[in-house]
Formats: sequence, C-alpha cells, structure tokens
Amino acid sequence: MIKKYRQAFNSGFSQEKYNTFLNELEDGYPPIPFRVAECPIFIPEELKQQLITAGNEIINLIKQPNFKELTEKAIPKDWTVPNENNHPHFLTFDFGLCKDENGEIVPMLIEMQGFPSLYGFQMHLANTYKKVYGLEKSLTPLFNGMTEGGYFDVLKKVIMGKHLPHEVVLMDVDAINQKTAIDFFVTAKKTGIKILSPEQITKEGKHLFYQEGANKIQIKRIYNRLIFDEIADDTTVFSKGFDPREELDIEWATHPNWFYRISKYTMPFLKGKFVPKTQFLNQLDTIPADLENYVLKPLFSFAGMGVIIDVKASDILSIKDPENWILQRKVSYEPVIEAPDGGVKAELRLMYLWPDGEEPQLSVNLARLSRGKMIGVRYNADFDWVGGTVGLMES
Repeated sequence: MIKKYRQAFNSGFSQEKYNTFLNELEDGYPPIPFRVAECPIFIPEELKQQLITAGNEIINLIKQPNFKELTEKAIPKDWTVPNENNHPHFLTFDFGLCKDENGEIVPMLIEMQGFPSLYGFQMHLANTYKKVYGLEKSLTPLFNGMTEGGYFDVLKKVIMGKHLPHEVVLMDVDAINQKTAIDFFVTAKKTGIKILSPEQITKEGKHLFYQEGANKIQIKRIYNRLIFDEIADDTTVFSKGFDPREELDIEWATHPNWFYRISKYTMPFLKGKFVPKTQFLNQLDTIPADLENYVLKPLFSFAGMGVIIDVKASDILSIKDPENWILQRKVSYEPVIEAPDGGVKAELRLMYLWPDGEEPQLSVNLARLSRGKMIGVRYNADFDWVGGTVGLMES
C-alpha cells in the first residue's frame, strides 16, 4: 500500500479521532449497524492498474454475444422476472489482496454480482475519512478521473433513466431497517427518490403505484435492492404488495435476473491471472487430493452463507444438487494493511455503472478489512481495525 500515507495515518491515529469519525459519519442518519474500519486503504498505482486490467477481462466476458446463453441456467425457474434488458446497470467484482509466487501483491477474484452495492455511501465514507483525519484532499475513491459531481451525475442517470425522481423508487424488504439502510438514505438524499418496501407498493393492472399523502403516484422505474434469496422461504411480502415476477409495465435498475447471471455462476467461465480455478461441482471428474486448498460455495446464497472452507470429500459426496455448487481453489489473503498491532487482510470491490445505451464505467470502490477466517463484517465482530472501508488513490 502507499507507505507515506499509511505511516502518516497510523502515527496520527487516536481512538478519539476514530470516535469523532464515526459520529461524523452518522450525523443526520440513523446509527450504522455494521462495523466501519478505523482506516481507509491507500491503493498504489500498480495495484490500481492490476485491478483495472482484471475488471476489463471480466467485462469482456459479460459483453460476449453468447453471455446470456452461457448463463441461462443461472436463473432459478421460480425466480425468473420477465422483460429482461440487454445488460446490467451495476457490476461489482470482489478481489482479495494476495501474494503471487514472486511475492508480489496481486488481486484475486473472489465474487462478482450484477447487483447494486453501496454506491451512495462509499463517497460519503471517503469524504468523512478525509475530513476527520485531515487526509490529502486529492486522494479519491473514484477511477478514470471522475469528479464527485460527475460520479453522482452518472449514478443518477443509471438509477433514474429518463424519469423524474418521484417516478423512481428504491425498493427492499423492510427497507429502512436493512443493514445497508445508510446507503439508501444517502442515495435518496442525492437523487430525491423514495425508499419503499414492496408492501408499500400497489398494483393496478400492469402498473405500480405508491401513495404520497392524498396523491397516488405511478412508479416508472425501480432501483432494486431486494435480493430474492433473502425472502425465498417466505414470499408473503409479495401478497401484501406486488410480485416482481408478474408481467409489469416497469423498468428495473438493475433487472433482477442479472443478480443470478453475474454471480458465482459466472466464475467457471473466467480464465486468467487474477481468477482462481473454479469448477461447477457437477462437472468435477475427480475429487482433488489437496482439498485443503479448495473452498466449496453454493451458487445461490449471499454474504458468505453456506460456504464450506475446510472441505472434506464427504462434504462433496453428500451434496444432493451439485449443479448448484462450485469448487474454487482457495486464495491466500496477505495481511497487507499495517495496523498498529500487525497486518490485516483486505478485499477490494470494483463498482461499475452501466447507463442505458452506453459502456460500463468503473466508478468507485468498496473495501473490507479482516482478521477473521472470512472477509465480511459478520465474521469480524470481535476485532478492531476491521470492517467496511474504502480505497483511496492518488488522482
């Protein structure tokens, strides 16, 4: 990482500053329920260029004419939504920071999604780090020379399309109580759109509406934050409002089918320096003798649920639906972030915006720090210098 910024940050760090940072981050918003790390990551130019190259290789696969054909089986039949568009509006690629055989730090692909992430919050997070800790003003979480104003212009274009703010809603189950609600509130503040749960939306014919005082407002576009996997066992929420799987006169940002198409399901189709070997379990000829070097992942899960890290042959043999699992070669996270008491592991998420009729644009990033066995805030609850953060780069 960029040593001069890391050394200056650590030498000037105090618990008092961190507490001030957290208070500033939540100022005007409800409390953040996930852990935010003490520090950002300072991304050096070489790593930045590797991440850009790795991302471009994945984009090239997604833009192939046969990509939909390759990923048709990714979408569960019970969760197919009609009127899918030609491309996702959001792409996120997660890379672990690892060491290669030459001892160099390299990004290795861990997961990918055709689904939104914390696009609003990450800019707010970066600005708060810079303000409270007095960081160099030119440091940025943005790629490709984007300014903050330009970034939010593209984000608004992707979320709203050609519609007015009151015609677009951000939708999730129990939206204001989600762990990611801080992102919803920042996004609503920046765009002017409403935050709604499905039961707050009514259906008349093929049209959707919400109530604003005495007025019934037609919804033209949904900024979808609802992950179907979270409600697969209880779909009663749809009976109170509307079912997204019905034929509707509505635009999606992004269409729900892309959540499945661009996911762990996509990884076996990728080859390259920054991608660990990944196979569909039902296409496995023989069980590897060195299973300790592999991880077993269910295709349809989120936030690391169901992942088997210490794989045994009996785990593989006991799986009843191998077509819904992948076996992936483990990557070894390198503790590259220097905390006051030692190294911390890190993961970086590249976040793309893909406006209608344009090309995908690498825009902003998200980062996570970990001392636990897995990356992610739920696996690091008892540690410090871990949690959600952001990568800052020299502009």
